[in-house]
Order: sequence, then C-alpha cells, then structure tokens
Amino acid sequence: MTDHAPPPRWAVVGNPENRRVALFSGAVRDAGQPAPRVVSWADVLREGGAVFAGDEIVRLESPGENIEVDRLLRGADDPTRVEGGARWYAAFTAAVRTLAGGRRLDDADELAVLFDKRRCHRALARAGVPVPQSPTSGGDTPVRGWDDVRALMDAHDMPRVFLKPAHGSSASGVLAVETAGGGRIRAATSVESAQDGRLHNSLRVRRLTREPEVAALVDALAPDGLHVERWWPKASLGDGAADLRVVVVAGRATHAVVRTSRTPMTNLHLGGRRGDLSAAVRAAGPAWTEALRICERAAACFPGTLCVGVDLLPAAGWRRFAVGEVNAFGDLLPGVTGLPGSGAEGLDTYAAQVAAATRRHVQHHPTRNHRAPA
Repeated sequence: MTDHAPPPRWAVVGNPENRRVALFSGAVRDAGQPAPRVVSWADVLREGGAVFAGDEIVRLESPGENIEVDRLLRGADDPTRVEGGARWYAAFTAAVRTLAGGRRLDDADELAVLFDKRRCHRALARAGVPVPQSPTSGGDTPVRGWDDVRALMDAHDMPRVFLKPAHGSSASGVLAVETAGGGRIRAATSVESAQDGRLHNSLRVRRLTREPEVAALVDALAPDGLHVERWWPKASLGDGAADLRVVVVAGRATHAVVRTSRTPMTNLHLGGRRGDLSAAVRAAGPAWTEALRICERAAACFPGTLCVGVDLLPAAGWRRFAVGEVNAFGDLLPGVTGLPGSGAEGLDTYAAQVAAATRRHVQHHPTRNHRAPA
C-alpha cells in the first residue's frame, strides 16, 4: 500500500467455521490489515444474495464441508452422497451471481466454466494448453450411460479412460477404467453403492472386475453429467505414480506439491501421499520450467480469477505434461511456502493472495480520498 492509502476492507464468502476461512483471515491480519467481514454461504443461499461495498475486496471460499450448505445446494442431507452434482452446480453458480458489488477476486462466468470439467477442458484445449484427449470436451456429446462410454472408448481407440462427474471434486464419483481383450475390465473408484441403491464416497479405493457392476455404476452417475478422458500415463516417483498441484496466483506459479499413490487416484484422503518436490524437480530437469509455464497458461484462461490450483500430470519420463483439471478452490496447502523465483518466497498460498490482491486493488486503484504524490 502507498503511504496515504487507507487499509483495504476485505470480505470473505465462506463457511465461517471452516479452516479455509480461518487461514485466509489470518493471512489478512498478518499483513497488518483489518480482519475480513465473513458472509456465510448459508445466509447467501437462504437470503438470496449479499451486497458488498464498492471498496471491499471480496473473496469466495469453497462452500464445502458444511452439511446445511450442502443440503441447500445438493438437496441431500448426507455429505457422503455422490449424486446431485448437476443440482449443486446450478444452485452454486446461481448463488455466485446473487453477490453484488465489491472488488471481486473470482469471476462468476469463469467459475461456471471451472466447475464444469467438460467446458474447462474445451477452454484449455482451445488455448493450446496440453490436456488428455477427451471426446466429451465442451459438453456437446451426450453420455447417457455405460453403453455411450463403451461406444466412445471404441470410436476413439481409448482402452483406458478416466470417467469424471462433470461437476465433481475431490475425486468424488471418479472411475479409472481399463479394458483388455476377451472382455476383461477393471475399474478403480472410491464410490460405494448402498443397499438402497444410493451412491456414497468412501475413504478407500476399491477395484471392480465385472462389467455389469461397472455398467450399473456408470449408469447411476450419468444423469449428473460425465466427462470422459484418455488415461494419461503418469510418471512415477518413489513407489507410486505422481502428479502435482500447482497454485497460480495473479498469473504466476507460486506454490506446488507432489502427490503420489499406488492407485490411479492421488488424492490425500484416498491414501495418496505427499511426495518430494525437490525429487520431482530433479526428475523433470530442464522441463520443470515448461511445466510451470503450462500451469500459468492454464490459469491465463481465467484472467478474472486471482488464484487457481492446477492439477498437472507428468508423463512417464518427466518430459511432457498435461493439465488434468483447474480448481477454483485449489489453494488449501497449509504450511507450503512459495517456489524459488516465484515472488512468493516465504509466503503461504493465502499470504501470497493477500499481497497480490492488495497490489491489484489498492495500490493500482486508490480510493477517491487518496491523494496521489506530486
């Protein structure tokens, strides 16, 4: 901030009890700025919106991990339920558009793309960002069930695919499917079917080896929308396959973690482990710089959103990379500080965003009471 600029006013839309809100609020206070005004998602959804002052810097936090908010968005009382993604998406994007005023760190139109894997894939592909091949890119190809998936796999010579709910997160509802000669099939997923037929996320990855079982699961997931991608052959690190979550703040790749797993899903809550980032950088060698550039190019597809988390997939050999997903709320990396040369050295993801937003919305846009230096 300049010497004469008043401290910025912050507002956060989130679940007040959530650690994301606490971590970001702490970063604001640590920067010597007044604590943010917290607006709950529950209030936004019940009251039909919220209004912010013209000088408030407004950050949106994830609406997840709150049973009441999930019920309002998804229409289900059990947070482990997989179904309801399409309803969640419609309700969440509509709620974002009820927020008025303020200096926004998240663009409503871009969020609508980020939370639809099919539309996000098309945006990345059109920008020349390397992504796994997908016959459902853009969302124009209907996937009504397993028969459609099988037909797409055959038509595009894709014996190994990832099936992803279009509006899912945290590997909810994802299946990694492999087919082979003789009608053999194998799928890995964290989805379990209850006796009443409802689908639930579990904390373990299980294997399916019977096509009728895979077909029944895909048929149950399809009404919420499915995205089909060619299975990217990931690089290995240590004793498992590896990918990276790279956080991009204000256009720069600032933070990264490696995730490894012996299953196709590297999510930490499904048994994935934090890998050695320095080992990944050594494995990539000169290609590491290009890896970070790819993440920045992916983030550039969403210029109105200050921060995204990019899931970067290294190919075997660590010389080629593809972007698996871009996450609007992908910055929850507690204790991880900025990459060398990123401009965020010594800062966690939240502190880096506070600094970037302050530069963007305060130093470059002083209030009317601010007197510019002569």
